[in-house]
Amino acid sequence: MDQKMNVYIWDMDETLILLKSLINGTYAEAFNGSKNVQSGVEIGKMWENHILQICDDHFFYEQVENCNMPYLDVLKQYDDGRDLAEYDFNKDGFGPPSDDLNKKRLAYRHRAVAHKYKKGLHSILDQDMIKSWSELYDVTDSYTDMWFSAARACLEQCAVGDRDLASSTVSTNDAGIYQHVNILVTSGSLIPSLVKCLLFRLGDLIPSKNVYSSWEVGKLQCFSWIKERFNGPNVQFCVIGDGWEECEAAESMRWPFVKIDPLPSSFHRFPGLTPKDLGHYFSVVYGNSDEKDNDILAPSGN
Repeated sequence: MDQKMNVYIWDMDETLILLKSLINGTYAEAFNGSKNVQSGVEIGKMWENHILQICDDHFFYEQVENCNMPYLDVLKQYDDGRDLAEYDFNKDGFGPPSDDLNKKRLAYRHRAVAHKYKKGLHSILDQDMIKSWSELYDVTDSYTDMWFSAARACLEQCAVGDRDLASSTVSTNDAGIYQHVNILVTSGSLIPSLVKCLLFRLGDLIPSKNVYSSWEVGKLQCFSWIKERFNGPNVQFCVIGDGWEECEAAESMRWPFVKIDPLPSSFHRFPGLTPKDLGHYFSVVYGNSDEKDNDILAPSGN
């Protein structure tokens, strides 16, 4: 039976999470006085502090800030597989120039980042920090009317094909023919974006190898890499984001684009957007008329 795959390509900021609009107050201002603008600003700044602290303390950001790469495996050819258990990243001489030796050192750091990402923040943060982080997440989710948890739930439902379908609402007869993949393409730099995935509880739904930074190369280039990586006769792509760049890139690839807008009156936002909504966009572009396709795109309960 032919493998069918739906590839969901997500933007991060103002799509899966809200941060910039909290910090500059535009999110709260759209509610015409029903939300305290300053509270949102303070929440956003606390997230900024968490992100920067974890980036610097645990993910080599001070060392690699000027070496942003589009994805972690981009330098894999330079990684000789050395055991990094006793490796001293502070004394290996990493820095300019960008020669083969320093590319190898950067590849080591990328491998270490991927390992930490897979283990999760609970393996590197102390209990006080975890408590502070959890409380901030709950406060933010409440302030944004459950935007964060709703976005995560949508991602989780989209990723049902990556899990044990036999235990889901999809029949076991379909388990072998459908796969669903969540990809993140963000305009932010790579390391902070990976940390944000972990902080905003998306790390178990978007593996590190599926996080791309378009900071240096643009979203169209990232989309081209993704198409090359997943391309096949039964692969369908859908882009979900809030910006013009991902919209234009999706149009260039002839992929459906779903525009997210945090405004309370907007058509697509969280809570609200479901895999069933995304299924309609797939249908318009790819012509899916099979009712079974729609069922798989939207597990029961949505």
